[in-house]
Amino acid sequence: MKRTLGPALKILALRIPVALALPALAVPALLFAGTMRAADAPVVVTSIKPIHSLVAAIMQGVGEPELIVDGAASPHTYSLKPSNARALQEAKVIFWTGPGLEAFLEKPLEALGSKASIAELDHAPGLVKLPFREGGAFEPHEDGDEHHDASAEGEDHDHAADTGHDDDHGQDSDHDHGAFDTHLWLDPMNAKAMAAVITTTLVAADPANALTYQANAKALDDKLTALDTEIAATVAPVKDKPFIVFHDAYQYFEHRYGIRVAGSITVSPETIPGAERVSEIHRKVGELGATCVFAEPQFEPRLVNVVIEGTNARSGVLDPEAATLKAGPDLYFTLMRGIAESMKDCLSSA
Repeated sequence: MKRTLGPALKILALRIPVALALPALAVPALLFAGTMRAADAPVVVTSIKPIHSLVAAIMQGVGEPELIVDGAASPHTYSLKPSNARALQEAKVIFWTGPGLEAFLEKPLEALGSKASIAELDHAPGLVKLPFREGGAFEPHEDGDEHHDASAEGEDHDHAADTGHDDDHGQDSDHDHGAFDTHLWLDPMNAKAMAAVITTTLVAADPANALTYQANAKALDDKLTALDTEIAATVAPVKDKPFIVFHDAYQYFEHRYGIRVAGSITVSPETIPGAERVSEIHRKVGELGATCVFAEPQFEPRLVNVVIEGTNARSGVLDPEAATLKAGPDLYFTLMRGIAESMKDCLSSA
């Protein structure tokens, strides 16, 4: 005997295939929506990890910036890759510190980044710029915070109106390596100044997402204020203890928080110090009673071991360029806290 479905079962049988089909239809729709969101975001390229982190924080909810100097690479020794060149060609916005730190980018930007809005962040209004120190075995400063305040008030370098790409790059003297210390991001107040330029540049290039950029920038500014207070408290107990660093990258951190960097093994990591310089630093460790000598993860630690041999100094590691950190919006905060904690740990134990 042939069985037939009742009216209720017939309706249920019709509904089941439709219900099963809905998730399958929804997946392509979601993928399409995600593709549209990604397509709406401008192509943004950044030079180094600390700058990438600030840009990524401001771009959250819109897109992710691309990074040129990734992994453990250093801008001091970097060579542009073909993938980097393609990114520069496709970019709508490019952020870099400037040729003092990223000399490898200067000519590629002229050749490949002509269609992009280029923000050279060492021109940010309100930026504190400190003179480049010439000698590795420099004496500790005796003017402390007074020197820092004078720099903050007088070092705007006539770039008050510069918030984006400047074809003639302003003052030529700023482009000679040594005109000023280029590790600008190691003062959270400088990070704030750069973040302001980043926000202005992104809003001009992508006004449709202006409200998101501005809200993110406000949140970032508040976090930087809190970070500054936190770091000051972290290093306060050890700020009077002298120490030696691998290369002179910490002036901004030093001036902001009043710590005592007694000298550096080398002025620039591109230049390997000779036996005379290493001997000079070795003597200085003993003379000053330097309690710690800090290496950096991407450079040869053997020199640090030579410098502390036969002394009571300990060794530690500082990572000013975030060589060991994963790129992203939180990197800047991890970087700065890491420097403060490393200093505190080494100097407290010495």
